Amino acid sequence: MVKLRLKRCGRKQRAIYRIVAIDVRSRREGKDLRRVGFYDPMKNQTFLNVPLILYFLERGAQPTGTVQNLLKKAEVFKELSPNQMKFN
Repeated sequence: MVKLRLKRCGRKQRAIYRIVAIDVRSRREGKDLRRVGFYDPMKNQTFLNVPLILYFLERGAQPTGTVQNLLKKAEVFKELSPNQMKFN
């Protein structure tokens, strides 16, 4: 199963997170399948590759809670059809 989740980058006390599609069994800094965006909580910036995110969501990828909140803020779920929005 594939998840969309955050992968920590940056230096100590200055975290930046990549939003990645990754296998569920991988650890946080494990090998990702694809990078689909990034999130900087200090500057409150997000960059999302929306077509790639939609590609993974249509094929059953589950976003984690934090990633789901970021995607809701960016209104990514409005581009999905209602029957495709089945998240835990």
